[in-house]
Amino acid sequence: MTLPLPLRKSAVYLLLCLMALFILYPLLYTFLSVFMTPEETNQFPPKLLPSSLYLGSLEAVIDLIPVGRFILNSFLVSGLVMIGQLITASLAAYAFAFISFRGKAIWFAVFLSTMMIPWEVTMIPNFLLIKSWNWLDTYPGLVFPFLASAFGVFLLRQFYLQLPKELFEAAKMDGCGHLRYFANIVLPLSRPGLATLAVYVFLNTWNMYLWPLLITNTAEMRTVQIGVSMLQFEEFTAWNIVLSGVALVLLPSLLLIVLGLKQLVRGLTAGAVKG
Repeated sequence: MTLPLPLRKSAVYLLLCLMALFILYPLLYTFLSVFMTPEETNQFPPKLLPSSLYLGSLEAVIDLIPVGRFILNSFLVSGLVMIGQLITASLAAYAFAFISFRGKAIWFAVFLSTMMIPWEVTMIPNFLLIKSWNWLDTYPGLVFPFLASAFGVFLLRQFYLQLPKELFEAAKMDGCGHLRYFANIVLPLSRPGLATLAVYVFLNTWNMYLWPLLITNTAEMRTVQIGVSMLQFEEFTAWNIVLSGVALVLLPSLLLIVLGLKQLVRGLTAGAVKG
């Protein structure tokens, strides 16, 4: 005996809601623990809702580390890397998509093959290069190694190839050069792809830990991921303070995802359906 269609839909939605709550539970617990007292965060089984609006954990985070400076550094580094990759990736992707030159397919394959090289392999050469330029503990040292990305070029090239070829041919007949066609036609039509790359690069840079830890030495140049690790001590771990720091770190990235979710979904699903 099969259930009526409304009941089946209700069962599916109920199952999806339960799965969503299961997935979101760690995130909800992190933000709710900000307002819990140290005793409540150490309870077992864990307490979900705080008994009062306790702000002592946030005050402790602000007193222990310069969290405002860390967030500012992460915003600046992530923003500069995002802008740099948008510029380099959009220009390189245009060349691979619209400009004919000898060995283009081979060069593109070689370019994509760099995606298979682990970051750990290039970390030491990058560190030696940054050190030789006296860029340790500086913003250029944090930004420069990440201004170009093979993934960004691949993503935008695939997006450019979906644009109608008739646009390019009509622009050439009207005397439109590559620079004008790129600025006036390609970029405006590629906003979903550019937004997708921007959100991806910003979040990826925001979550970097190893490289900032390697080249920064002072608190003035630390980023938020290192700041959270500074809340853990060798003698003990105050989980209410650590979770409060994690919540402060997560909040900007979550706001970015919420604001850019529409463009992100459009960019990821572009070309999935024809017509």
